[in-house]
Amino acid sequence: MAEQAYHQLFSYGTLQLPEVQLARFGRHLEGQSDALPGYRLTYVEITDPEVIATSGTNLHPLVVASAEGGDAVDGSVFAITDAELAAADDYEVDDYARTEVVLRSGTKAWAYLAAHA
Repeated sequence: MAEQAYHQLFSYGTLQLPEVQLARFGRHLEGQSDALPGYRLTYVEITDPEVIATSGTNLHPLVVASAEGGDAVDGSVFAITDAELAAADDYEVDDYARTEVVLRSGTKAWAYLAAHA
């Protein structure tokens, strides 16, 4: 049997919430604190009823590139499976684009950044 491959996923928003993790992945994720340098936090209004019901809010955090050298966004990095990465893609609305980033720790991870920045 082949060994399961894992992806690193950096979350700064609702994918850190236990109720969202349980709804999307069927389990609670164990994460490590990290940060995404060169970005700042803003918010986007979500209109997808399923996403709002899962997260409990229509305002979700969104990161955009920052011109300020010291800016960074705090969050957590999780090891997730291929199926869980697909579930995360399904959860994130069109305002987000999955992008590979390098975190403050040096870890390469997927993160959902502003799609239209």
